[in-house]
Amino acid sequence: MDELLKVLQETINQDLFQIILSNTRDANQATKVKVRPVKIKEQLLFQETLYRGTQVFHQNFSEKEMVERIQNYLEGLFKQGEIKTVLEEVTVLVSKKGKITVKRKKQAFPESNIKSDAEQKLQHNRTKQYILMDGQPVDFLVGLGVQTPDGRVTKNRYDKFRQINRYLEFIEDVLEELPKDRTIRIIDFGCGKSYLTFAMYYYLHELQHRDIEVTGLDLKADVIRHCNELAQNLGYTHLHFEKGDISTYDGADAVDMVVTLHACDTATDYALEKAIKWGANVIMAVPCCQHEINKQIKSEMLKPVLKYGLIKERMSALITDALRANLLEQQGYDTQILEFIDMEHTPKNLLIRAVKRKGMQARKKRNDITEVTELLQISPTLERLLKE
Repeated sequence: MDELLKVLQETINQDLFQIILSNTRDANQATKVKVRPVKIKEQLLFQETLYRGTQVFHQNFSEKEMVERIQNYLEGLFKQGEIKTVLEEVTVLVSKKGKITVKRKKQAFPESNIKSDAEQKLQHNRTKQYILMDGQPVDFLVGLGVQTPDGRVTKNRYDKFRQINRYLEFIEDVLEELPKDRTIRIIDFGCGKSYLTFAMYYYLHELQHRDIEVTGLDLKADVIRHCNELAQNLGYTHLHFEKGDISTYDGADAVDMVVTLHACDTATDYALEKAIKWGANVIMAVPCCQHEINKQIKSEMLKPVLKYGLIKERMSALITDALRANLLEQQGYDTQILEFIDMEHTPKNLLIRAVKRKGMQARKKRNDITEVTELLQISPTLERLLKE
């Protein structure tokens, strides 16, 4: 206990980047806690973000109060803590019997550069706290041209850098839903150039030390070849890419996490259907080009609205994704529709995130969706696939 207290007293100060507490013993109290320093009216405080189910709570505490809270959390509620500061990275692990192990690793980057970044992050609600930091080189980001070899984000890639970090935040939120006692099997349907596939692999394998096996699938042979070469050069031995079509893919019998980002039109539906069939713990989809419903939708009641092409297109896309989310819920998934930043396609986009809940069975009653589909005279592919 003395070693833990000493570490907290030495790291919870103005040089702190962030603390992440995870691997909870009681999800009803909290699933995760994040801490970062903030400066409010020239006073240094520490903002705690506590996650409980779909709820998020924020509180600010003094240095002394925060030390005490983190100590109590690790002694009672959480079994893992990650502390990042200007000078070092600290990992705290708590065994089932309550034994605390502390591992400390010095930062390998110039202190002056990091300190400058740390000072910027003290400005309350002004500088975003990222999982991957500008100024700290990450091998895949350098390999993909997002960072320079010294870790600086290239000017024309900063939107991509933000997108990658946003994506990792979504994964971080569902980390506890993935298996801890065996290899995590992940498939990324329609991986494309695979910025986010590499980011997912790096986060789960290199930062979270999870045993994973990741497959990226795409139709473009040249893209697949390039991604496999990069994965090999980086030493990402459990990441590989295959050429193939989502609708006919049969390369797995069981998958823990299915990702499909910008699979065009009904390709998203085929990916979701396969994820449901496998009973995947986590599904993350960013749909793209939702043309199907736009071609079908008819309604006398909504005719004054649907006569405008742009409005009809946007309404069709939103209805498509809302029905997908409802169909996932009927299959026993807790489902959210969240805002996802993607500057390559549109400034704002939607992400469907679904988590399989133990004990939740597929609901046979589908009257709520049927009423909508009959009103709009539409037949969504995912609904048809699930019926088949």
